[in-house]
Amino acid sequence: MAVLHSAGPEGQDHHAAPAGRLVGRVALISGGAGGVGEAASRLFAAEGASIVIVDRQAEAGEALAAELRASGAQVVFARADVSVAAEVTAAVQLGLDAFGFIDVLFNHAGTIIIKPFLDTTEADWDALMAVNVKSMFLMTRAVLPSMLARSKGSVVCTSSISAVAVTPMEVLYCVTKAAVHQFARAIAVEYRDRGVRCNAVCPGFIRTPHGLREVAELQALGVDASEAAIAAQQGRLCEPEEVARAALFLASDEASFVNGAQLFVDNAFTAV
Repeated sequence: MAVLHSAGPEGQDHHAAPAGRLVGRVALISGGAGGVGEAASRLFAAEGASIVIVDRQAEAGEALAAELRASGAQVVFARADVSVAAEVTAAVQLGLDAFGFIDVLFNHAGTIIIKPFLDTTEADWDALMAVNVKSMFLMTRAVLPSMLARSKGSVVCTSSISAVAVTPMEVLYCVTKAAVHQFARAIAVEYRDRGVRCNAVCPGFIRTPHGLREVAELQALGVDASEAAIAAQQGRLCEPEEVARAALFLASDEASFVNGAQLFVDNAFTAV
C-alpha cells in the first residue's frame, strides 16, 4: 500500500531525513567567535550552512573560521562592532560578496553590566542598549533585504530569562532583553507574509566566559548565584551547545510554523 507524505509549502517532504538541516543556507552569526556564538558557528556549519562569523574578537574569529574551513565548511569572518552601523553594513556586505545571499541570521552578540541601579550611569545605559538592542536593529535591517529578495529567511535573536525573570543588580540588562523579546515579535508580525520568520531564544545561566563572569560579579555584590542556588533554579548551568541547538531548530525548516515565539532554554527556571 502506498504511503502518502504531506509536503510543505515549498514542496519538500517533511518526513524525509535531511542530509543537514541547513544545507544550502547561508547563516550570519553575530558574536560568533566565542561562547554560544562559537557553538552555533560550529553546529550550523556541521549542519551544512555556509557561515559568516561576525565578532569584535578578530584573532578568535579568524582562528575559528580557519578551523572550520579546514574541516570542509565554507566560512568567512568579518571583524565588526555590531553597535556601529558602518561596521555592520560592511560585515554583511562581506558575507553577501562571498556567498550571494544570507537567509539565516543569528543575532547573538550581546554583553552585560552588573551593578546597583543607583550606581549605573547614562553611559552604562547607552552602551548596553547599543550592544544588546541597537545591534539587533542594525543587523536585521542590513540582512533583511537579502531574505526578502528570496522570500525566505529566519532570524533568531538571543534574549534571556532576564526578559521576564529579574535578577538584582541587572536592571539595565533586563530592560535590554525585554526589548529583544518585543523586537523579535514585531519583526515576525511585519514580515510573516513575506516569507521571513523571527524568533527569540532565551537561555538561563550558561557555562560561558560571559555567564561565569555574570555569576562571579553577582556573588561579589551579595546576590546568591552560588552553585546551590543555580541548581535550585535550573538544575545546573546550561551548556553553550544546548542554546546553539535551540537556535538551530528555530533557524531550520523544522520550525517552519514557529514565528514570533520565545524559546526558553532554562530547564524550567521561568516555569517555577
